[in-house]
Amino acid sequence: MIDPRALIDPTAKIADSVTIGAFSIIGADVEIGKGTWIGSHVVIKGPTKIGKNNKIYQFASLGEDPQDKKYAGERSFLEIGDHNEIREFCTMSRGTSGGGGITKIGNHNWLMVYTHFAHDCIVGDHTIFANNASLAGHAIVGDYAILGGFTGVHQFCRIGAHSFVAGGSIVIKDVPPYVMAAGNSAKANGLNKEGLKRRGFSPETLNYLRQAYKIIYRQNLTTNAAIETLTQTLLPHCPEIQNFIDFLHNATRGIVR
Repeated sequence: MIDPRALIDPTAKIADSVTIGAFSIIGADVEIGKGTWIGSHVVIKGPTKIGKNNKIYQFASLGEDPQDKKYAGERSFLEIGDHNEIREFCTMSRGTSGGGGITKIGNHNWLMVYTHFAHDCIVGDHTIFANNASLAGHAIVGDYAILGGFTGVHQFCRIGAHSFVAGGSIVIKDVPPYVMAAGNSAKANGLNKEGLKRRGFSPETLNYLRQAYKIIYRQNLTTNAAIETLTQTLLPHCPEIQNFIDFLHNATRGIVR
């Protein structure tokens, strides 16, 4: 299941059921879990750990040195979970000492052509990155978030769970959970209602999330005042509001407006 034309470092740890295509290069300190399929011309540099049942298409580059002028050759890591689809020309850098030392991708993500994940980024589960969506260093993306094609995310920005960022957007502030954002620079554009419906959110929960959106965006409240209002009025009735509250507490760059 490993093409004889592939180059595999003898120290790499590769499960028996892994498939590796022709002319792929697997470097030292790379670990690949069972059931993972790797196409031709893929380059994986360690230290990198890849979980099980991933599908990695041709010309992807995973675990290369971070594109950070402060990087001085320190040992750092890339960790990829299970059941991810990583398409052609996708690039993922390892972490840096200034960002925790690790870039981490979760499970069940669909990462399309030419997507880029810079050093120290953290990506959750079940996300979708359309063609050419890119994360700058230290960005964090929550579960079930969707980034449209050619979306660019500024360093240290956070994209909340269940949010949707339209294609071609430039994100320079945090996008709260459940929210749609679009534009250059990206602005809030309502609740991600269709996405939430598809994921089984009840009409009652959607109603509370709409109320939360109005509190944050329509009442001209400060962030602290919005947090207090959400906590007192909606959280007792809807636990999903906690995601809004936690996100606002940690929004050091401010949120898209």
